[in-house]
Amino acid sequence: MKVPNKTKKITIPEEGLVLEPGKLYLGRTSEYTKTKKYAPMLERRSSIGRLGISVHATAGFGDVGFAGTWTLEISCIQPVRIYADTKVCQICYHDVDGNTDILYRGKYYEQIDAKESNMYKDFE
Repeated sequence: MKVPNKTKKITIPEEGLVLEPGKLYLGRTSEYTKTKKYAPMLERRSSIGRLGISVHATAGFGDVGFAGTWTLEISCIQPVRIYADTKVCQICYHDVDGNTDILYRGKYYEQIDAKESNMYKDFE
């Protein structure tokens, strides 16, 4: 966690890609979202869960002010073939009490592609 993580970009072919258990895949939403007054929350669709696929390990909540595509932390409990542009999750927006003038501008702000962990920056 103190050094940058190496990742390999995979493009899902038309015939799909088989996810394997025990591996973590980073994906991203097609949608770019931005909020200034609400706390976003991402959750998988139940049909995806029923296939044994998880779309986030821990990062289900976004910060007020987050802007960008969402990196999905995808894993599965059994081999399953996935396809590009499949609807796998949904985003809900929650009201926030208190001051929303201080917006998120952290290490993942305005990301466009799936983003590997930047935790190493916490140690710099």
